[in-house]
Amino acid sequence: MKIERRHREFIPESRRIVVKIGTRVIAQPSGRPDIRQLRSLVTQVAGLRRKGYEVLVVTSGAVAAGMELLGIRERPKLVPDLQMCAAVGQARMMGKYEALFAKEKMHVGQVLLTHADFLHRVRFANARRTMEHLLRAGVVPVINENDVVADEELKADLSLGDNDYLAALVVKLVRADLLVILSTVDGLLAPAPNGRLRRVPCVEKLTPEIFQLVNPNKNALSKGGMDSKLRAAQIATKAGCAVVVANGRKAGVLPSILAGEDTGTLLLSNPL
Repeated sequence: MKIERRHREFIPESRRIVVKIGTRVIAQPSGRPDIRQLRSLVTQVAGLRRKGYEVLVVTSGAVAAGMELLGIRERPKLVPDLQMCAAVGQARMMGKYEALFAKEKMHVGQVLLTHADFLHRVRFANARRTMEHLLRAGVVPVINENDVVADEELKADLSLGDNDYLAALVVKLVRADLLVILSTVDGLLAPAPNGRLRRVPCVEKLTPEIFQLVNPNKNALSKGGMDSKLRAAQIATKAGCAVVVANGRKAGVLPSILAGEDTGTLLLSNPL
């Protein structure tokens, strides 16, 4: 039995799952929300909830949605412009999530966080208590950076990524068992002997050599890339949480991962 398959056998036993959805997974090139893709992911999350999994969604896309509505083609450089796009786009994104989950007979709860919420002991405890109450009530938390008032992520270049870092902090906040980072690639890619790129099925430990395989990937809408995903995974795995990086635009990606199938790249937990 391959070691990757042996490790994946434990994924279905996860109880609490954080699903991070990147901007390009749910947005068209214009920034307009891709309703078909959103509907697919919401249906998958709802299916996991019905099976008894506790699922929290960390979603990007607010800035991109605001850019599209305001007719802005390139991601603004100035923080006030970014915050304006976030304010416009956040309401739009939540409206889509609320309507789609309502069709699944489920409620959503919007949770906007800043990094200060994770640093202040009382605010951290309050955020955790709120999350626990939402999950206990069967509500799906939909989480995003509060970009309208916080500029840490908006200013950051490589350090935070496209909500990847926030997802890792949420993992620690709620003590999640599994973090699924959905991107537009099949996982961590490495050069194959034939010169092409191949998916790495499993990473037992994140080493400097692993980080050397990737470079930050930027485009007009998002600023994440595999580098920020690996850095987020490093935080989550050290907290005792397994991580899967997978292609969110592939049909049935979430049920496939939770079934223990060879989907995406599995990064094993390495608690300190």
